[in-house]
Amino acid sequence: MLKLKLAFALLISGLCHAVLAQDVWPSRPIKLIVPVAAGGTVDIVARMLAQELSKNLGQSVVVENRPSSASLVGTQLVAKAAPDGYTLLAHSSTFFTAPLISTNAGYDPVRDFTPITLTCKAPMVLVTGAGQSLKNLDDLVQQAKAKPGTFSVASSGNGSTGHIASEVFASRAGLRMLNVFYKGNAQAVVDVVSGQTQLLYDQFSTSIGHVRSGKLRPLAVTSLNRSPLFPDVPTIAESGYPGYEDVTLNMLLAPAGTPKEIVNRLHAEVVKAYTQPELIAKFAERGIELAASPTPEAFGQQVRAEVARLSKLSKDAGIKAE
Repeated sequence: MLKLKLAFALLISGLCHAVLAQDVWPSRPIKLIVPVAAGGTVDIVARMLAQELSKNLGQSVVVENRPSSASLVGTQLVAKAAPDGYTLLAHSSTFFTAPLISTNAGYDPVRDFTPITLTCKAPMVLVTGAGQSLKNLDDLVQQAKAKPGTFSVASSGNGSTGHIASEVFASRAGLRMLNVFYKGNAQAVVDVVSGQTQLLYDQFSTSIGHVRSGKLRPLAVTSLNRSPLFPDVPTIAESGYPGYEDVTLNMLLAPAGTPKEIVNRLHAEVVKAYTQPELIAKFAERGIELAASPTPEAFGQQVRAEVARLSKLSKDAGIKAE
C-alpha cells in the first residue's frame, strides 16, 4: 500500500512538473505585428524592441509587417489572436484614431486589447517637395484657399496620424484639402519628393534624410516647441495657430485577456532596454523620444484618455466616419 501511495505521489508530481513546463512563457518564438510598411518610426522602434526582447526572453521575437490603409489589417489580426503572449502589436496613435473615423475599423482600442506600454513619442514635420512653390505655412494657406480641394495631402490612410494632423490644421485654417491615402509613409515620402503629391505630415525619422539632402522642404513642425533637429523651422502653433500640437505616441499591445504576468514581464523588459543611454541618443538623432509607461495600468489609463481626447478633437474638426 505504501509503495502504491508513493508511486501515485510521484505520478502527480510528474504531471505537475509537465503542466508547469507547458506554462513557462515564452517557450516558442513571438510574433510582433507591425501594421505599416517597413521603414517608418513604428517599424524602426519595433525592430529595436524585438532585438532587445529576443536577447532577454530567450526566444526569438519576429517582426511581421502587415501594411494596409490606416493599419487596419495588422491591428485586426492581433485583436483576434489568442491572448497567450505569442502575438503582439506595435502601433502608433493611428490605433486610437482609425476606429473614430472608419466604419470598418473592426476593433475597439479599449475592449479588444491589453495595453503593455508606451514605447516612444515622435512629433511630425509638415513637408513639401523641393520643386513646389511653397516656402512656408503662410504660402500654403494662401494658395490652398485660392484653390480649394486641389492641394493633395499624403497620409497612411483614413484615421492615420498624418491624416488627423492634416484635418485638424485644415479645420483651424479654414482649408479644404485633397487626401491621398497610402499603406505607409515610406511610399508617401517618395511621391512627395517626386511631386506626385504635394504635402505630408511625416515622422522625422522618415523625412530627415530627404530634408537634409534638399529633396523635401520643411514648412512647420507639429510640436509646441521647435525641434533641435530643425531649429530654423517654426512650429504650427507659433505660425498663427496657438495651441496646435500633434505628437505621435507609439505603443506595445497584446490581445485582450493576455495574462498579467506576461504583460508585466514585457513591460519590465522594455523599461530595462530603455536604461541604455546610447540607445536613447541613437533614436533622439532621428527625432524619436524613447519612453516607457510607469506601469501597464498607467498606460491603460492613458489609452482611455487618448481615445476620449481624440474623439472630441475629431468631432470638433468635423471629421466623419467613412
